[in-house]
Parts: sequence; structure tokens; C-alpha cells
Amino acid sequence: MSSEAESMTFVGRPADRLIGRAAVVGRRVVAQPRRLGWRRRLVYALALTDTALIAVALLVAQLVRFRTSGFDAATPQSDVDYLSLSAAIAVGWLLALSATRSRLLRNIGTGTVEYQRVVNATLITFGTFAVIAFLLQIDIARGFLAVALPLGLALLLAGRITWRYALHAMRRVGRCTTGAIIVGRPDDVARVVVELRRQYRVGYRAIGAAFAGSARTPQPRAFDLPTVAFADLAATSRRTRTRAVIVAGDLPGGSATIRRLGWDLENSQTELILVSRLTDVAGPRIHLRPINGLPMVHVDLPQYSGFAHSVKRVFDIVVTGGVLLVLSPLFAAIAIGVRLSSAGPVLFRQERVGANGTRFTMLKFRSMVTDAEARLLELRDRNEGNTVLFKMRDDPRVTPFGRIIRRFSLDELPQLWNVLAGEMSLVGPRPPLPHEVEQYQEDVTRRLLTKPGITGLWQVSGRSNLSWEESVKIDLYYVENWSLTGDLVILLKTARAVFSSQGAY
Repeated sequence: MSSEAESMTFVGRPADRLIGRAAVVGRRVVAQPRRLGWRRRLVYALALTDTALIAVALLVAQLVRFRTSGFDAATPQSDVDYLSLSAAIAVGWLLALSATRSRLLRNIGTGTVEYQRVVNATLITFGTFAVIAFLLQIDIARGFLAVALPLGLALLLAGRITWRYALHAMRRVGRCTTGAIIVGRPDDVARVVVELRRQYRVGYRAIGAAFAGSARTPQPRAFDLPTVAFADLAATSRRTRTRAVIVAGDLPGGSATIRRLGWDLENSQTELILVSRLTDVAGPRIHLRPINGLPMVHVDLPQYSGFAHSVKRVFDIVVTGGVLLVLSPLFAAIAIGVRLSSAGPVLFRQERVGANGTRFTMLKFRSMVTDAEARLLELRDRNEGNTVLFKMRDDPRVTPFGRIIRRFSLDELPQLWNVLAGEMSLVGPRPPLPHEVEQYQEDVTRRLLTKPGITGLWQVSGRSNLSWEESVKIDLYYVENWSLTGDLVILLKTARAVFSSQGAY
């Protein structure tokens, strides 16, 4: 089978409408390629990228620390050959990246597990070398390590993010995906098929369905997928070289049916995936406790205080303080631009609702005319936002300079002072207006359990293009599943969202 056959490309039509439809040929599951070459090439590309970036980080650290002696540097106390030390660290670093399974295909492309394992491998590497140096009384220049560790980690994460975006771009058009047969009750199969088509970044495409249980709506033909008899599922999977069988929800017969299905799929290329009915619960909160005959799934309940939140606060203060120092010239330039563009104050102050319903004054660079609030009523019928939030793409109240700073979200920079004051966080739910909070229903008020953020999942997931329901769902997911690693990923994604200006108006 040709390489094109292993990853179909669709041009001119949304991939989410086509992934799965192209698998229908004579109502039979299409045979998959004998080898998915893209998997091997992706792993090789990640390994080569990691090697190159680690080498760059270590060599730069050596040049920065030893400007005069360069690669032949050695400390007088221990006569350490830093070129050899760099080579040893590089080998250990690469081994740690492999040992932590940071290139495991199931974790590449979605979620934060890949990034967490890169961080863990980095800390293990430098921690191990620190212990060895202490035991052997080797004096290693702290400046070398102080440059190599953060620079190497930043480069590795940047490399992984770059490859992830490249992978997403290919999956958007139907390439680099894994065919899967979805098995379960019709309504459960429908849910999984719809989510796989919508969440194309996961990398699985539905190529067939096997129905179990009562034939409730939707009917099988609604999927436009070939169907497989449940009794023939294992044989069909082997015949077509299907790489994944996804069990959607419960099956008739319960765990015994799933166990027999696993037995039938043994010694094949197929992976068995169970889709939990737990929704909006992040992976790190789910723990499987294997007990003979009674596998127990533990779900950590959200906590809104304690050590983790103290770490988050320290992180906010340190990062915000550094950013304010670095961007102070930009603050001055924007302030001058606002003052010259229109009459009025440089800062726009607005009351917002913070954690637990507290009120605070949020700061922004003024991007509108001074009577913008008074003119809001006459523009209500031109709202392009959702039922709660008011947004207009061509808002006549925005000044020419205001359009520029809004496009790149520079008007949000003064909120860094709100972060230092403890009223906001760098990452969190969108800070709501009081009249918006008055429209909240019971579940929506959970957005107020944590501090609002300058950025958040809402910004990197579409910003103003989101419906109200999507915005609420995203914010609630963040509130209940936040982590410091997740915050770091959101901050990195924010830079991309800002430069793309998607949903910013």
C-alpha cells in the first residue's frame, strides 16, 4: 500500500467532517497499512531534535560560563574537562528522556504528560549528576549548571511544542492518524465518534463501529461508518490490521466481556482503549488501584487552598515581577501612544469579580473613547459575542491605537499589577463583570472558586469566538483540574494565540 494510503489528505473541506467518512468503502472496514511509517519517523525526529537541543544548551552554557577558555575549560580545583562532562550529561539526559518514556506515542500530541516527563527527565539528570559530583568531591562550576539546566529545559519544551504544532497541522487534514473501530451501545459510540472527529489532535479516526446492546438512536447508518458484528470484531481487527479498538462506555456483560475481548486481541498490533464515562476530569486526578476482581478508580477531589496554591502564588509573584522589569520600556511606549491617540486617561479601570465573589478594580490600557460605557446601550443589538458577553469585531468605540494594542492583547499588560496585588493570577478563568455574575446559574458560580487570570484556557481555545456554554465548560475544567505544569503550557500557548490574534476583537 502506498504511503498516501496510510494517511489520507483532504483538501477544501473540514477534516472533522471527513475523517471516518473516507473509511466507508462497500460498507466494509478498510484494511490499514502494514506499517505506519509516520510513527517511526516522528519518534526519530523527536530523538534527533532532543539530541541537537541538548547539545546546543550544553555548549552555550560552557561558552557563557567560560568566555575566555571556551571548550577546553577546566576548573583549577578539580581540573574537570567540561567538554567530556557535557558529553556525559548529554548521554544521561537522553537516557532519562527515554527511561521516562517522554516519546511514548500515546502521549505525543495532546495533554501535558509529555511535557511533564521532559521536566522529570531533566530534573533526574541534573539531580543525579549533582549527587555524583558530591560523592566524588568533584567541583563543578555552578554557573555552568545554572545556564545548562534552564536553557536545556526551555529548548526541549520548545522543540516538543514545535513538533506538536506540526503534528496537529497534519492531523487537521487527515494525516498521521490511527484507524480505530469503536465498540459499544449506539449512543456511546455516537459520543466517541463525534469527539474523535472534533478532537482531531488526539490522532484517532473512526474507521468502523461495532454495536452492542439495544439499538437505541442514533441508528448505525447515522455514523456513515461500516459496521462490524461484535462477534467478528477481533477477526476483523486482525484482517484489516486495525491499530485500535475503542470501547465506548459499558458493554453488555460488563468486565467479563471486555476481558474476553482483550484475550481475543492478544498477540496483535491492536491496542485496546477504554473510554471512561468520567467527563471533565483531567488525567492526573485519576488513579487506578488494581485489586483482584475489583479495579478501583480513585478521583482526586479539587482543592482550592493549600501548598499547591501557595506555589502558584509564589510563581505569579516571581514571573510577574520579572516581566514588569523587562517590559517597563514597552509600558512607557504604550502609555505615550494612548495619550497621543485620544483625550483621556492612560489606564482604564473597571470593577470585576474575583475569587469567592470579591470585587476589585481591574486595570487595562485604555483602548476605547472615554464615553465607551455610556455608548454601550446603543450598540447592544449589534452584539457579536454570546448571550452574556458583549463583543464587536468593528466596535466604533475603539480608537485607532486601541485596535493595535488589542490585536496583540497589549491592553491587558497593566493587569500584571493586579497579579502582584493578589487580586488576579497569571493563569485562571476570565475575570467577569458584576452584571455577568448576576446571570450565573448555580454551576457557573464555580468559576469564582479561584482567582481570575490574565490568560487561561479560554484565551488559548478561541477567546471571543467561543459560545457562552463553551466558555463556561472550559473555565470550569480549568478550576477543577489546574496544575502548575498546565499553567506553564497555557502561558506558552498564549504567546501563539496572541500573535495569531485569533478571537481578539
